[in-house]
Amino acid sequence: MAEKKLSPMMAEYLETKKQYPDCILFYRIGDFYEMFYEDAKTASSVLDLVLTGKDCGQAERAPMCGIPFHAADSYVTRLVGAGYKVAIAEQLEDPKLAKGLVKRGVIRVVTPGTLTAEQGLDETKNNFLMSIFYDASGFGVSSVDVSTGEFLTTTCGTVKEVLDELSRFQPAEIVCNQAFMISGADTDFIKERFNLIITELEDGVYKDEAATKLLEEHFHASIQGIGLADRDLSRLSAAAALHYVYETQKNSVAHISNIRYYASSQYMIIDTATQRNLELIETMREKKKRGTLLWVLDKTRTAMGARMLRRFLEQPLIDRAQILARQDAIEELCGHYIDREEMSEYLNTVYDFERLLGKICYKTANPRDLIAFKQSLRMLPDIRQELGLFQSPLMKEIYEGIDEMQELYQRIDQAIVEDPPVSSRDGGIIREGYHAEADRYMQSKLNGKQWLAELEQRERERTGIKTLKVKFNRIFGYCIEVTNSFKDLVPADYIRKQTLTGAERYTTEELEKLQNEILGAEEKLHQLEYELFCDVRDTIAENVQRVQKTSHYVALLDCLISLSKVATSNNYCRPEINEAGRIEIRDGRHPVIEKLLQDGMFVTNDTRLDDAKDRIAIITGPNMAGKSTYMRQVALIVLMASIGSFVPASHADISICDRIFTRVGASDDLASGQSTFMVEMNEVANILRNATTKSLLILDEIGRGTSTFDGLSIAWAVVEYIAKVVRAKTLFATHYHELTELEGRLDGVNNYCIAVTNHDQDIVFLRKIIPGGADQSYGIDVASLAGVPRPVIERAKEIAAELSDADILAKARELDCEPGFRQESLALEESGAGADSDLLFGAGDAPNGMVAERMPEATRGAAGSTADGTAPAGATTPAGAAGTEPALPASIRDALDYLRSIDINHMTPLDAMNTLYELKDRFQLS
Repeated sequence: MAEKKLSPMMAEYLETKKQYPDCILFYRIGDFYEMFYEDAKTASSVLDLVLTGKDCGQAERAPMCGIPFHAADSYVTRLVGAGYKVAIAEQLEDPKLAKGLVKRGVIRVVTPGTLTAEQGLDETKNNFLMSIFYDASGFGVSSVDVSTGEFLTTTCGTVKEVLDELSRFQPAEIVCNQAFMISGADTDFIKERFNLIITELEDGVYKDEAATKLLEEHFHASIQGIGLADRDLSRLSAAAALHYVYETQKNSVAHISNIRYYASSQYMIIDTATQRNLELIETMREKKKRGTLLWVLDKTRTAMGARMLRRFLEQPLIDRAQILARQDAIEELCGHYIDREEMSEYLNTVYDFERLLGKICYKTANPRDLIAFKQSLRMLPDIRQELGLFQSPLMKEIYEGIDEMQELYQRIDQAIVEDPPVSSRDGGIIREGYHAEADRYMQSKLNGKQWLAELEQRERERTGIKTLKVKFNRIFGYCIEVTNSFKDLVPADYIRKQTLTGAERYTTEELEKLQNEILGAEEKLHQLEYELFCDVRDTIAENVQRVQKTSHYVALLDCLISLSKVATSNNYCRPEINEAGRIEIRDGRHPVIEKLLQDGMFVTNDTRLDDAKDRIAIITGPNMAGKSTYMRQVALIVLMASIGSFVPASHADISICDRIFTRVGASDDLASGQSTFMVEMNEVANILRNATTKSLLILDEIGRGTSTFDGLSIAWAVVEYIAKVVRAKTLFATHYHELTELEGRLDGVNNYCIAVTNHDQDIVFLRKIIPGGADQSYGIDVASLAGVPRPVIERAKEIAAELSDADILAKARELDCEPGFRQESLALEESGAGADSDLLFGAGDAPNGMVAERMPEATRGAAGSTADGTAPAGATTPAGAAGTEPALPASIRDALDYLRSIDINHMTPLDAMNTLYELKDRFQLS
């Protein structure tokens, strides 16, 4: 493109565009933001705008489209929602005063992670930008919400832990160093799964000295005072996040006033699979709030409270004292029903302090935002008065933490009219009596006509000209018009201004003065009102930490009131909290399903798990009977107890758990090349590798995605591994009745089943969990209930009768559970060197937890076989399996040894390709 042919304005546009090549540039021209060239083509397609052209000095017209400047937020939100970045170039000077080309510059870059427009944000959830720094020592992960000012940072050791943080914060955008892109993390998978964009930053951003300086200057404290002196990974990731926010927001972002370091061990870990399987935030199928635990618990009245309650569910507590403090507050609120309801009503009129403060610090708050802020402040004295009646420690802390800030309320109330316009530049903002000069301009604007009428009357009396008139002309302004018949009576102090056919027009010093005052009053008033408004807005911004502290405690109060309301209305009980590994639930109910049942008839169930005799419950019974519902119910009750909530039961004694793992339901992930069974095995691998004795495992139908014997073998081995190695509290639902043989043979394993009865040759599910194993699966009966044709049902019964003669239960009883897992294999597993275990449980640090779905036929042995195809001493095989296979050929053993020697976690894509070619040549693979 030959820029020398371009018009000056287009040359300036292209120069600005060079600085923001990855953004769609909104270029302010008059009352519109215009886009040109490829930006115009993209924007016209995404925003459904008409694509036109502009003559810019070249042979062909430049593609162009535009939007009204006052509607920019909605269009920006749509572009950002589609994954684009938008740079907004504004006029930096008044076009009326500009000499030559109006000066323009980019005032803000809007990205998915830095969006602040209300139209693009869900008030009930945060909009996080996540910064990830990677080097050989691990990952630094920092998350900042520029709309609220929240800023948190931590460190991770593996990609899996980073994925857990992504699941926890659900960021809209990631910024990272170049090393992260080759760290082993599957960035395409991350983009797809979390629906975000990833931006690489230059290496210069991550220089240690510059990072430390940036953080210290922003937070006005030493790096020791900030709390990141010995946390290099967090320091670098936090500095990169702050750098990116500065670069995009183009202001001081003073509302980001604090950064908090946290360790993942401070909270119960809820990974992506568990959050999805338990439907904590959104339902699996419809991705909606209704039908989730959040839907049941969220009776909050403020946006701040809604966001905090969501964080409660994403970050359950593992500190008993903190849990008990929340319980004490909720119990006291339940006992003060009237006071609780009054505070709830007060909260209903409190606006979003956090995001209002963000807009105020961004200097984008309009007059109505300040009125909303004032109305929120008006409620604080009443809320504190009610809080003064409460005695629990957490309620007292909230009382002390809420700052009434009535001087800010008075300032806004005195300065801003009750119903101001949206725009801060169109006047009508400042109250009469607030500022003397503004009052005078208001009087000039309102009384100008009266002043002119009085002047006209005085001049008529002074001159004796009865037809004298004061008139207004757009070109000449105000004037005194005298017809030619009275010209001789015109005083000497009149100054001729214009001659007409039948009259003359004059002015006087007094009229000129009035004209300047009247015509300039409105413009001067608007400018002065804007300055006064900005002064009030800046005063609020100076109190950012006071406002943020108060907003935190208002949100906390809102959450506690919400949980108290739910506890009262749903007849929940206060659970006891123990650290002895004991989970006892009496008359437990599923918190969500009981609300969805129209008849309200939910069947309650008891649960007992501990670290000794009741560690693993194997649950059998037919489909549709309620096994999955029961297990989810237990997990949800444990999680609710961990956030301090009361729970749906008549009595509960809940042990603190470090993690809840779930493997429930069938799903595939075809986008990542994973079948249903592969997804199942990945989740099982994650659970077995990361669960501890303090974890709660919810496992449903392990092994059902493959053949009967393979599935049974895997399920059996998993139960053994949990019982002997992991030793976590486990609910294990299965159709493999053979697993009931493990009761009495493995310590801590007990059988339970769903009670079923027959009525008129039909089965009836009683939904009750009872001790003992199910005597049959009732699968054919379920098929009949579903409406499968009668001939198919009858034939199925005939086949089932024949197959029952080849009963494998007797063979299962002969299996020896004692040899179990060899100690040397467990040692390899702990050290990460167990290549054979990787085939079953997946590579621990694989980019997205995937394991190889296809293995050479020769390597597939029965459950318990070793790498060379032979069974370990004393091990037997479930009946019907292939039995012990012959030793593998030497060539296959060599290939396996070579594969074990490969460190795939530190391979570059080029290394991987070269290794594949070497494998093909070395072992003559086709």
